[in-house]
Amino acid sequence: MRDINDAGLELVKSFEGIPDGDPTTVNIDPYLDPIGIWTIGWGHAIRVGADYLRGKENRKAAMDLYPGGITQEQAELLLRGDLMDACRDVESLVDVSLTDNQFGALVSFTFNLGRGSLARSTLLTKLNAGDYSGAASEFPKWNKAGGKVLKGLVERRAAEAELF
Repeated sequence: MRDINDAGLELVKSFEGIPDGDPTTVNIDPYLDPIGIWTIGWGHAIRVGADYLRGKENRKAAMDLYPGGITQEQAELLLRGDLMDACRDVESLVDVSLTDNQFGALVSFTFNLGRGSLARSTLLTKLNAGDYSGAASEFPKWNKAGGKVLKGLVERRAAEAELF
């Protein structure tokens, strides 16, 4: 299986950031992301069974799943594990050859938005038709979370398009 390149990994890290849900402790603790999902490390969405753990009322449950938090090294292991899924998704959906940077940009996109978003996107349709330039122009359209344009997503999509 193909792995994300260093440029793609650094792009993901720079936009996911590594917020700490409790800066008074030594390690990295869960935090609530902009759309209400409990997350830890570089964008690792916390699940209970098949469902994401959501909402302020579930703070204790999130903290109980990671007692004492995690180290930066553990956060990177979680990120690399999560990115493996996104790498596999990109490989399974894209029918054309990709440079390492194009692959990294698509992995970042898929990690952030999910397999389904890439699968149903005009970006993928154009890419699989061999229209690389047209595909690159689709990244900026994916700038909303919870129906709202987010500055961070505008910037992330621009960075992904540039890497692509």
